[in-house]
Amino acid sequence: MIVDMPATSTHQVSRRLVTLREQGGVMTLGRVLTFVVVTDDSTNTEEVIECANAASRQHPCRVIVLVRGAKKAAPRLDAQIRVGGDAGASEVIVLRGYGPLASPEACAGMTIPMLLPDAPVVVWWPGPAPSVPAEDPVGQLAGRRITDATAEKNPVKALEQRASSYHPGDTDLAWTRLTLWRALLASALDQPPYDDITGAVVDGEPDSPSTDLLAGWLASRLSVPVKRTKVGAVGGMHSVRLERRSGSVELIRPDAKVGTLTQPGQPPRLVTLARRPVRDCLTEELRRLDADETYQSALAGLAGITRGRAPAGRGR
Repeated sequence: MIVDMPATSTHQVSRRLVTLREQGGVMTLGRVLTFVVVTDDSTNTEEVIECANAASRQHPCRVIVLVRGAKKAAPRLDAQIRVGGDAGASEVIVLRGYGPLASPEACAGMTIPMLLPDAPVVVWWPGPAPSVPAEDPVGQLAGRRITDATAEKNPVKALEQRASSYHPGDTDLAWTRLTLWRALLASALDQPPYDDITGAVVDGEPDSPSTDLLAGWLASRLSVPVKRTKVGAVGGMHSVRLERRSGSVELIRPDAKVGTLTQPGQPPRLVTLARRPVRDCLTEELRRLDADETYQSALAGLAGITRGRAPAGRGR
């Protein structure tokens, strides 16, 4: 069920929610958190809601979508409530503010009356995020703040800003997309021979924040020289090579879909490494509500990597 409420107020939206629960028997007792999405008219709102709904099927929640409309407009709040089949395993409240109601302060003010009592709050910016998410009026309401450096005009600079402004509870989907890469590399090092890693080389697109984060992670965890090189348009990450005396461990993904893992004493192994969809990344991030200290270490490790060009012929 979708209920449109043009030119309304948060008080009227709250009352309508109560009425819908009484009529349809929809209870909030099973909701485990409030998931706030902050976006604007330049973003595909329906796609964003679909991703939030997909994540809510594993983490039942109330989804509040704040859409910032035209700032040079008369103050107006349009709302929409979705319940039942149109809301996944959640209640979806879309609040579209215009004029002064599109400001960050107004968005936070509209959010507070909609929060579930005594439930954690997670905020996601699917597009460009505030320079310091933890200091944003909406971000201050949340214990977890999810950004996506890939959606920024300059992803690498955005990642540097994340590193300088990190607060416990921050995370980024560029980091979440690396889960499979990190798992494969860690499992490869759990097998003999157990030689020490002497260096690492990480290849990827020039503006791939995930490639930078993986290099930062290796630098922080292994305390060895890590070189970040650049290849052409291959879809983000291209390859990782962990150098050691007995032979290198190498994970290469030339087509952005299937990777090949090679290591001494074993035949090459094909692994699925397609780019993870946003809904899968969101579902993973909503599993934890504490600070991601490994992500923090990866951000800190960015300062310890060196940069250069990929050897001729690689990534082509």
